[in-house]
Amino acid sequence: MSRARSWLTIVLIAATAVAVWILSRKTRPPEVDFVKVTRETIVSSLGTNGKVEPIEWLAARAERAGTITRVLVARGREVRKNAPLVELDTRVVNAELGKAQASIKEAQTQEQVLDQGGRIAERQQVDADLARARLDLEVAQKQQAALDRLVAKQAATQVELDNMRQTVDQLQLRIHALEQHKAALVTGSDKEIAKAKLQEAEAAAAVAHVNLDLSVIRAPMDGTVYDFDLKAGAFLNPGDLVAKVGKLDRVRVTVYVDEPDMGKVRKGEAVIITWDALPGHQWKGEVDRLPTQVAPLGTRQVGEVSCVIENPDRDLLPNANINADIQAAVIPGALVLPKEALRRQGSETGVFLLQGDRVAWRKVGLGASSYTKSQVLSGLQEGDAVALPTEKAMKSGSKVEPIFQ
Repeated sequence: MSRARSWLTIVLIAATAVAVWILSRKTRPPEVDFVKVTRETIVSSLGTNGKVEPIEWLAARAERAGTITRVLVARGREVRKNAPLVELDTRVVNAELGKAQASIKEAQTQEQVLDQGGRIAERQQVDADLARARLDLEVAQKQQAALDRLVAKQAATQVELDNMRQTVDQLQLRIHALEQHKAALVTGSDKEIAKAKLQEAEAAAAVAHVNLDLSVIRAPMDGTVYDFDLKAGAFLNPGDLVAKVGKLDRVRVTVYVDEPDMGKVRKGEAVIITWDALPGHQWKGEVDRLPTQVAPLGTRQVGEVSCVIENPDRDLLPNANINADIQAAVIPGALVLPKEALRRQGSETGVFLLQGDRVAWRKVGLGASSYTKSQVLSGLQEGDAVALPTEKAMKSGSKVEPIFQ
């Protein structure tokens, strides 16, 4: 019985102790993390995002339709101006060139024949017929003269003389007809037609040569190949983009600054670029051009700020989506506090300032800011302790148990 009472006493004492501990925990003020306002150099920065593009670049485009048979470069390759990028199928072009060259040869031969007076065999036959007819005419004219004398002496009849005159007339008519036929072998229109055919064939050959040259698409400038992903077998139409070639040792980065922050940016301010694809890398440059208008970007209203960035290793690639930190000002000895300590009450920005074991709302005036800290212009002094975010509800006058970071 005595032992049971002892155990009961122990249990009651333990329960009382637990109850007292719980009650004390409930009545103790909440633990709140505090940080002190300090003086340090603050770099006022504006963080945003943007996109990379070369300052100087040109596009290589297809100038004739065709299927790619060979790809001669890869993205990121350094090339010289006129270096071949891809080759197109030339079978149709070579066939057209062969046809045009055959037409040129045929037209040149025809033109040569016409320059010589027509086809050689036909011209030779006409010349032979003319020579024979002229010889026959000469003989007939001599016979006619002889008959004239004989008729005068009544040694020949008038009928014989008339027949010979008729023979002379016929020979003269034949010679005239042969001369007209010879002249008709080549006319001015024949020569014009032959000349036109030759010009047409030469023009077709010139077009084929041009198309053959256009079968090799070349780099438009010295630089690095980018925006290029073509494969053999792809079909190109005239005007299709083949690749872009640009100088990448210095690039232009267009960063998107939200409308309320546009007034903080000045030309010449330093810019630091980071890219998630290459963590740990940084590229530096400066603001080159300020926005000329505000435009929508998703749910944001932004101005496009143009920055020139040094890229000596050419590893910051065009079209990359980057992070930009515009360093607006460097302020030494600034009074600063962490941004997370700032709170909003209505239209005021302020902090919960530690005063003894309680907190008091204090409105603050702010200046420059970095990613993590803000400059305090009014409302606080160096060494003041301000509350960091907590899940405990607080208001001015709340009692707290401070824990200093």
